[in-house]
Amino acid sequence: MKNILFAAVALIGYTTSALAQTNAGTVDKVITAEENFNKAVAKKGIKDAFLEVADPEGIVFKPNAVKISDFYTGIQKQPGTLKWEPKFARIAAAGDIAFTAGPYVYQNGKTDDDKVFGDYVSIWRADADNKLKLLIDLGIQHPEPEQEATTDFKDADATKKVEITKDPFGAKGLIVGTDKDMNHSLTLSTFAAYKEFLSPEARFYFPGFEPITGKDKTLQFIENEAITISAEYVNAGRSLSNDLAYSYGRARIKKGNIVSNYNYVRIWELDKDHKWNILLEVFSSVENE
Repeated sequence: MKNILFAAVALIGYTTSALAQTNAGTVDKVITAEENFNKAVAKKGIKDAFLEVADPEGIVFKPNAVKISDFYTGIQKQPGTLKWEPKFARIAAAGDIAFTAGPYVYQNGKTDDDKVFGDYVSIWRADADNKLKLLIDLGIQHPEPEQEATTDFKDADATKKVEITKDPFGAKGLIVGTDKDMNHSLTLSTFAAYKEFLSPEARFYFPGFEPITGKDKTLQFIENEAITISAEYVNAGRSLSNDLAYSYGRARIKKGNIVSNYNYVRIWELDKDHKWNILLEVFSSVENE
């Protein structure tokens, strides 16, 4: 018990120290991490680069959640080339949680016909040395984009008072409850659930489609595609500055008589009214049972 209490005090102390650094809530911190990751892939290859940046608890979806270290240690080599560019990014005021998202191109051949296009989402978490490590990574495939994605990077809101949680073990409880509330709302009405929980700036990533930007366009997509979604929570985390969070789980999406399985990842942002809204949601396909 003494060791647990000491760890909790140490964690709070570390976070307070991290906040004192000038770049704690600066989005450049995560953009730099992505750029270094991209360079590592080009220099060392996909496998070694992922192993280098992975958080000890980091996961990828292949297609179900598996530790990054386990997956990439277990393969000989990841063939092909992979390039990507962050276009959407946020960071918590504490600098301990951040994410980026943007287009990628994977090529395992020499011609343009060998290119695979899509968008990725990466969530990063700071380690004990305040260095960002890759916590969650997944993506979707879609046809080659017709136009370049717009850039949307924002630092943490410096006008908001940052309050470090005094309960690091229970810090994620609220976001767990919020994610489960969202999933319960989905059982009543998919459209109404997204209308209630989506941020006006939300981005929606669905396999086969380019990312959808904005709450209104996402709601229109759900209505036009006539899909219903059910989801089950698996895990979540929240920044110690209580302004950015993530959750993930399993989902089943029905369109007509077809039901397909997915994993979902949500990124949550606290608004000015202290309400948690979905800033980003991405679905990755899972082979049907």
